[in-house]
Amino acid sequence: MVRENVHKAFWDILESELNDDPPEYGQAIRLLEEIREILLSFLNPGANRMRTQIMEVLDMDLIRQQADNDAVDIQGLASYIITTMGKMCAPVRDEEIKKLRDSTDNIATMFREIFRVLDLMKADMVNFTIDNLRPVLQKQSVEYEREKFQSILEKTPGALDHTTAWIKSTLDELLPATIPTQQTNGQGKGQRAKPGPFQVLNAAFLHILTWDYDKSPLPETWMTDETRLREIQWQLQQCQAVNEVLLIVYSTIGGPIQGLSSLSDRLKRMTSVLLDGMHSPNFKMEEALEGVSAQICCELNKSLTERNYPTLTPALQATLTGQICSITQKDNPIRTLVEDRVQQYFMILICDPKPQAKLEQVPAGLTAIKPELALMGAKFISMVNYNKTVYGPFYADIIRKLMFSSSPPATNPPQDTAQDSVTTT
Repeated sequence: MVRENVHKAFWDILESELNDDPPEYGQAIRLLEEIREILLSFLNPGANRMRTQIMEVLDMDLIRQQADNDAVDIQGLASYIITTMGKMCAPVRDEEIKKLRDSTDNIATMFREIFRVLDLMKADMVNFTIDNLRPVLQKQSVEYEREKFQSILEKTPGALDHTTAWIKSTLDELLPATIPTQQTNGQGKGQRAKPGPFQVLNAAFLHILTWDYDKSPLPETWMTDETRLREIQWQLQQCQAVNEVLLIVYSTIGGPIQGLSSLSDRLKRMTSVLLDGMHSPNFKMEEALEGVSAQICCELNKSLTERNYPTLTPALQATLTGQICSITQKDNPIRTLVEDRVQQYFMILICDPKPQAKLEQVPAGLTAIKPELALMGAKFISMVNYNKTVYGPFYADIIRKLMFSSSPPATNPPQDTAQDSVTTT
């Protein structure tokens, strides 16, 4: 509020000075000089022609002389500035430039809008620079982290024990499903292929998403990401619970509330608020779900009454409440269904070489939380890809030792195994 009041006072003073008779141009000239420096900062080193033009049109000495003789064409200078901004801005700002050109406000308001758009253009320039530098910075960051971890590993031989246990547990889960117990003629005929390295690693990454921090420590290669992982996990648990509640509501009530997007949004927001903080140790899930059930029944009765439908009977409300509260049970079918499909969604993202194209493609039954899933999916995949890039060599060595410790690998195993695993995933 202080900042807004100071800014308002500044622009009010400028407007008052320009409306004086004769006008006072001192403040306006200082703004023109600042605008000139901002425009010059946007230019590439080789843009000498435009640089010269800007310096000639926004010649501060000449403008001051004109101001002394009350001959400054502020409107013309503002028009030139807007035109120059239009040449420099990103396409996404074209609409803002059009609004400036069409503006019929006074000069002070126009200056204020010019500075607002210039701030947007400065942010665009910073983002453009970051995007160009990102590959270089990421490469240096990957090499730095890998070298640091290697130095730790050389000093502490057991620095990968938890990581090895994490990958081994994943491999143990996959082996029974990929290798049958019987072999033919003792030569392995009919034996299915072992899980490929990529398959093992992708499944391990999926386990990280639902990691139980109380049972086992996080793998060493994920330690620096623990805070972000926990946040994603908490958000995912809440979204799953919200989705489970909505599925129960719509499957129980049926037709009278189908196709009402506004009602669905209200129920979703209300449930999200009441389940906020459900990861906290002091959070009482059963009580929260009872509150959710009561609020949902009130909202449903209100909606049904407005559309001349009969309200929910006490028996139906009790049934709905019981089903909603039952999602605290791990074997609840709705809970199992939602968790399985969420796992399916994230596994598709992990395995796909272009996961960005899959973010919006959520499995059936998860449409209610699609925006949240897409956001969490983008964050998690970004972390996974970076982690894979940094620690890939360490993972490859662990998987090779685990998979071929009892029997030596075949000729050129990395290429063969990689190809098998790509086909599998």
